[in-house]
Amino acid sequence: MNPSLIALIMLAVVFGGALFGLWLQKILPDQHLTTETKEVVRLTTALVATISALVLGLLVSSAKSSFDRFDDELTQNAARVVMLDRTLDEYGPQADAIRALIKAGFAKRIELLFSSDAGAKGAVDGSLAITLEENIDTRLLALAPEGPIQQGLQARAVELNSEINMTNALIHAQREDSLPTALLFVLGAWLSLIFTTFGLFAPRNAVVAGALLACSMSASGAVFLILEMNSPFNGFISLSSAPMHDALLYLGR
Repeated sequence: MNPSLIALIMLAVVFGGALFGLWLQKILPDQHLTTETKEVVRLTTALVATISALVLGLLVSSAKSSFDRFDDELTQNAARVVMLDRTLDEYGPQADAIRALIKAGFAKRIELLFSSDAGAKGAVDGSLAITLEENIDTRLLALAPEGPIQQGLQARAVELNSEINMTNALIHAQREDSLPTALLFVLGAWLSLIFTTFGLFAPRNAVVAGALLACSMSASGAVFLILEMNSPFNGFISLSSAPMHDALLYLGR
């Protein structure tokens, strides 16, 4: 889903609720706008507002945790690739071809992972990426170590490569994390109801309209942040590729 479009729809729904409340205030009979009525409506609105604030806070916290998890996984995986390259360097010239293959594959993965092309993003974990990972696995296992030192280095290289592949699979499995449409619908309905009651008992002037618009923009902005952080590889709020590019500089040296 497009975070900008969803945020604009949320803004229209929420501020539309405020405008609807201002309109209702004008057409409702006075007996429906008594002090006792206002007090009951404010109490019920406070309950809905508390629930909405809790849900928004939890969603922001969850989205931020997910964003940070992706960032940590990418950084740790870049460090593992560097360690794998160093291990193969210690192994000897027999592993130079594998090191070159790892560097080329890692560079390609950076290019595809942070590409704006949707087709390229699908290729990150497609058949080409899987074939490359299997090719590296096969070459590592095909090494013929000469002595216990090379045997240990080969085992370490195989272990590191398995961890790299596992992290790549986890990133692929988790990257499509998105909010359920029903949750966004319910949250929009709650916020619209709250702003309808705001407009229902608010003075009808430009200052009030501006305040309601600002609050509506804040609420829709929170939804925008949540959706953006749930899509960490594209959009306005995206992960940095700097750790992976830094790691690429060390490969093959």
